[in-house]
Amino acid sequence: MTAVLSKCGVISPFGHRSVAPSWEKRSPSFVGFPLSSSWTIESLMPSSRNSCFHGRRLISGAWRGKAVKGKFSSSPVQMSLCFGKALKWWEKKLQPNMKEIESAQDLVDSFLNAGDKLVIVDFFSPGCGGCKALHAKICQFADLSPDVLFLQVNYEKHKSMCYSLNVHVLPFFRFYRGAHGRLCSFSCTNATIKKFKDALAKHTTERCSLGPTKGLEESELMALAANKDLSFNFIRKPVPVLGAILPVSSTPRVIQDSEDKALVAAGG
Repeated sequence: MTAVLSKCGVISPFGHRSVAPSWEKRSPSFVGFPLSSSWTIESLMPSSRNSCFHGRRLISGAWRGKAVKGKFSSSPVQMSLCFGKALKWWEKKLQPNMKEIESAQDLVDSFLNAGDKLVIVDFFSPGCGGCKALHAKICQFADLSPDVLFLQVNYEKHKSMCYSLNVHVLPFFRFYRGAHGRLCSFSCTNATIKKFKDALAKHTTERCSLGPTKGLEESELMALAANKDLSFNFIRKPVPVLGAILPVSSTPRVIQDSEDKALVAAGG
């Protein structure tokens, strides 16, 4: 066997470095690489002393094997990683009855669509630490009160609108309901969360409010309309003047003399 290999020039019986076999000179390339007279098989193969790779193929991805009729076949499986968009803290744990306001018109329309429901407007800012700490509890209140509408107003996105609504401290809450309009407004934190609980328990009781839904105060609507940064229009409704003479459909009967008075008294 040694003699056969020595004839091929792969292994030398004298311990010298092997030389390229005779068929290498006739082949223009070896495993896709052009060969020269100075290249050898040893130079193409990794050394066992310097590498743990012993002629095995490297394929990226995981391997999935399956035995078929006593043979083991394998195929590479490509793996991909998908990274979803990370939610902001004010976007987490939201309930179906929570809505983020997009514009002044959206705020007014949300009041009108709420009808007689209790509406709580939550003014917050992404950089407000108190707002972030209170967010989880507000979401819990929304989960326990599905009939209450929670409107979120991002102060950083709607700073000009908040100025028109006289909101200058955060976190800040305003309660509205039906024809009553604004019920209360206050600021609270985790330390004073009882203020929010009491207001929620007080204004969620069943009540009947006569008249159309009021929503924002008229002064607030006028301030929003006067704000040049907002595309909001408000038409003030005319208010009837007290003591004004209203037209009547029929003229009442005027009793002039005593004879007519006697007939009326007698039922005539």
